[in-house]
Amino acid sequence: MYDSSPRHGEFRTRRRGNRGFDDDAPITAKRTRRRSLPPVDYTTDGLPEGDRWSTWDQSIPTQRGPLPHPDWLVTDLAAVDTELGILKTGKEADVFLLRRGVPQGRSCLLAAKRYRDAEHRMFHRDSGYLEGRRTRDSRVSRAAANRTAFGRQAIAGQWADAEFNALSRLYAAGVCVPYPVQVLETELLLEFVGSADGIAAPRLAETRPDPASLAALWDQLVSALVMLARDGLAHGDLSAYNLLVDDGRLVMIDLPQVVDVIANPQGAGYLTRDAENIGRWFTARGLDGAASPAPADLPALLRREAMLDD
Repeated sequence: MYDSSPRHGEFRTRRRGNRGFDDDAPITAKRTRRRSLPPVDYTTDGLPEGDRWSTWDQSIPTQRGPLPHPDWLVTDLAAVDTELGILKTGKEADVFLLRRGVPQGRSCLLAAKRYRDAEHRMFHRDSGYLEGRRTRDSRVSRAAANRTAFGRQAIAGQWADAEFNALSRLYAAGVCVPYPVQVLETELLLEFVGSADGIAAPRLAETRPDPASLAALWDQLVSALVMLARDGLAHGDLSAYNLLVDDGRLVMIDLPQVVDVIANPQGAGYLTRDAENIGRWFTARGLDGAASPAPADLPALLRREAMLDD
């Protein structure tokens, strides 16, 4: 049951309404101006106001998603990023809808997640999540620890990098997550999970699955969480609000706070909390008591898979 791997590819949904990428109420997507761009020098000569040339060539190979790149992804240097509106505002980041395409040619939709800079609120209660993370630059480490202006900006970049690296690692392992296209400073570009007309897939919390669908979603969730645990990871903030349901498939999102359960002294606690939180949701929705594992047994299963129990 745990080894079934979700398929990756174009995401479609018939669900109407715009859905967000974290716990806050979603905002309807419409044509808007960019609000909080990362400090990257985007060249816009000859482009309409609000658009930019593709940033693909500004990223180095380690800042791009796993190989091979999906067929749907546009990597042409002549492509233009057109901002279509805002998908979601949150405490730590805003998510925008982009269309990257070649004029009179192919295009793809992307979700641009932009983490707040030093002048905005940072990730709430971030100190626990940062335990066990290290940077090679000791000056950056000291500044981040002291929460100087430079340090807060560095932490914003660390959140983007952490989410990009986690998504790359999980995507390559077969976990159903959005394909991580690229990361540039505090902006993370992701595969848009939704329909071709820009309607996002609903979050699990917004669905009302029948008993059979609920059991199928539970099986997919357990499989994904077991893969994370075997890789020494916990989501860190798992709930029904950061799982998308795309035509019956469960897609895990929002991983900036991903926790290394071995390096982080609180790793076992985060792993257990994730399992208990999501297990309560499924139990409240009437998951059949014959489910294997039962929600109450999930925390112990994940601790064993992560080799945290003696």
